[in-house]
Amino acid sequence: MRQRHALKNRVGGLSDMTPMIDMVFILVIFLLVNTSFVKETGINVNRPSAQTAVRQEHGNILIGIRDNGDIWMENHPVDLRAVRAHVERLHAENPGGAVVIVADKGAKTGVLVQVMDQARLAGVPNVSIAAAREQ
Repeated sequence: MRQRHALKNRVGGLSDMTPMIDMVFILVIFLLVNTSFVKETGINVNRPSAQTAVRQEHGNILIGIRDNGDIWMENHPVDLRAVRAHVERLHAENPGGAVVIVADKGAKTGVLVQVMDQARLAGVPNVSIAAAREQ
């Protein structure tokens, strides 16, 4: 009789953990749903400053241009000829997103214009250039 009682307490102890495990899973789901994922270009650039710079909060397609002309998207270098295909794919995933070009101060204007052209050819009507707000 003692063995049955001891076994019953062990098994019963495990069933008392079920509500706590459920609560932990609910917390994990809550944290995943409320987490905002920051998209980055994969490079650090010195953005030019502007007095009229406005912060955009909604999901954007970011394209980075280094001062040496390298183009980066989603933490990977991208050839200029592949920018359009990448933008088309990302725009299909997020139709409401705009393209934001994060160009270094020293980036050549020709590369910036070519990247803007490729983004517009991909079907994204809203293409803008990131700038740091002047203080």
